[in-house]
Amino acid sequence: MTENTQLRVCVVGAGTRFLSGISYYTLRLVNALARSCKVSAILMRQLLPTHFYPGRKRVGANLTRLEYDPAVRVFDGVDWYWLPSMLRALLLLIQERPQVVVFQWWSGTVLHSYLLLALVTRLLGARVVIEFHEVLDTGEAKLRLAQAYVRLIAPLVVRLAHGLVIHSEYDHKLLQGYYDLERRPVALIPHGPYDHYQLADGEQGQRTAPASCCNLLFFGVIRPYKGLEDLIRAFDALPEDEIAGYWLTIVGETWEQWTMPTNLIHQSRYSDRITFVNRYVSDAEVGQFFAGADAVVMPYHRASTSGPLHIAMSWGLPIVVTRVGGLIEAVAGYEGAILVPPGDVAMLQSALSQVARLRGKRYTDSHSWEHSVTSYHQLFEAIHPS
Repeated sequence: MTENTQLRVCVVGAGTRFLSGISYYTLRLVNALARSCKVSAILMRQLLPTHFYPGRKRVGANLTRLEYDPAVRVFDGVDWYWLPSMLRALLLLIQERPQVVVFQWWSGTVLHSYLLLALVTRLLGARVVIEFHEVLDTGEAKLRLAQAYVRLIAPLVVRLAHGLVIHSEYDHKLLQGYYDLERRPVALIPHGPYDHYQLADGEQGQRTAPASCCNLLFFGVIRPYKGLEDLIRAFDALPEDEIAGYWLTIVGETWEQWTMPTNLIHQSRYSDRITFVNRYVSDAEVGQFFAGADAVVMPYHRASTSGPLHIAMSWGLPIVVTRVGGLIEAVAGYEGAILVPPGDVAMLQSALSQVARLRGKRYTDSHSWEHSVTSYHQLFEAIHPS
């Protein structure tokens, strides 16, 4: 298919100034679609005033080595306060004339921008697709004003959509509880793999744990719903005559002033066997920490999806993960997953013993961006872009 006949697609999502899992997802999806479509991207640059962002100390830091495909026209990007950035974004839409615009939805901070961009997309005669990563961010859900704002504006954006994308049936049920989906096509497209953290030539894995230990890794931002406190308690409950075979490595930035895990680390009787890296790490360091891990533990209390889970599966590591939300579907068919009930410290402790016996084994991740793109094309056909 020549460039002139390729479907024109614009993806609207997160930029890297406020780096997060959605930043990586947006980039990986754009580059995957660019293999078969003429793709442009509009990125959200300044999500909100920096002072209010939980990770404000590292906003704008150069932490990622990933880049957009040179064939993709990228505008980075739209500021929360719009002027003059929104005018430039609208100009890109007019110039590129995409037939489909795909919006990555994860945070209420982008809603006013998404509403205007979706309206203009419709006026230009293009199709609107919304891909849901969250119904509402857990931190925003605790703020009454933010929750009311999302409930007011989000349905207006959803009404403008011709099609929707979700990552699990769990998410589909959530959406049905929040929005009138009418008869719009809803595509279940699993999260693509995060296989971009492999070590470069000459790089070594990073671990404080002795080679004789099973190095258990918790990775990702530290928030109340992540359940890290359960993991620390389960680690602390391991018998003294067995603890020599374990080490716990925790890598993540604290959000929402959730300091309970930090306090439990200091109080742990095995605190000398816990490595705590309390910051948002660079791409190079991500690869090093996963290369140095023997297993990954994800004791979440809730989750629609998880970037760290897909990093772990891309590495083929044994995983302990709770039976919550979309994570159950995400690990379906992954032979290295041990599932436990959320919030059950005793069962989590037992799972730590089980996963230690899998040390050294590697498993195959069935997720692929090729599958994601194929599913996207099926959705595009269903909504009949002109």
